[in-house]
Amino acid sequence: MLDTTQTIACLFDLDGVILDTETQYSVFWVDTCKRYLNDGSLGNKLKGQSLELIYKTLFPNQPELCAKITEQLDAFEASMKMEYIPGFPSFITQLKEHGVKTAIVTSSNKAKMQSVKKNRPELWDVFDFVLTAEQFAHSKPAPDPYLLGAKKTQAAISNCVVFEDSFNGLKSGRAAQMKVVGLATTNPKEAIKDYADMVISDFTEITYDTIIHL
Repeated sequence: MLDTTQTIACLFDLDGVILDTETQYSVFWVDTCKRYLNDGSLGNKLKGQSLELIYKTLFPNQPELCAKITEQLDAFEASMKMEYIPGFPSFITQLKEHGVKTAIVTSSNKAKMQSVKKNRPELWDVFDFVLTAEQFAHSKPAPDPYLLGAKKTQAAISNCVVFEDSFNGLKSGRAAQMKVVGLATTNPKEAIKDYADMVISDFTEITYDTIIHL
């Protein structure tokens, strides 16, 4: 059970957790890998990875191609639908009413987050911090992103709860030794259950009281 006499922090990934965007990204990366690597299946293996890591892994030493893909990605993101995962607005309101500190901890970069801000400016009002890829020494699945989230919110690691959907993100929360709630928005419940303390389909299945008693 979390210590309600001390600061509690809820740390959220963005895509597939707050925003229902992962299926859209899959379309982009499958198409991109098919076009430039003749293997569209690689696009389904990139969930939870930073853009820097994707380029380092799939397009090493190809700065001109990476710049071209970045332009295509920027244009794609500008036209994306950014709907909330069901139940998220109500859940985040509950957390704020109970004084829980909150942070977005995403592998997305600042450029991508500008597109999000244009579509969902209210996120900057309800979250105490928005942490992006540029701020982490090592990206997910390393614990660095969520450890920084704990530091920013001034919450003890034992009083932090991570919300993630991708394997890299779930592993990051685990590596940070925090409680982890897995969302089965990107991967099946059965596939992620061993990486989380609790698995939900969306935020209609969880309340403030639920996380306190994890």
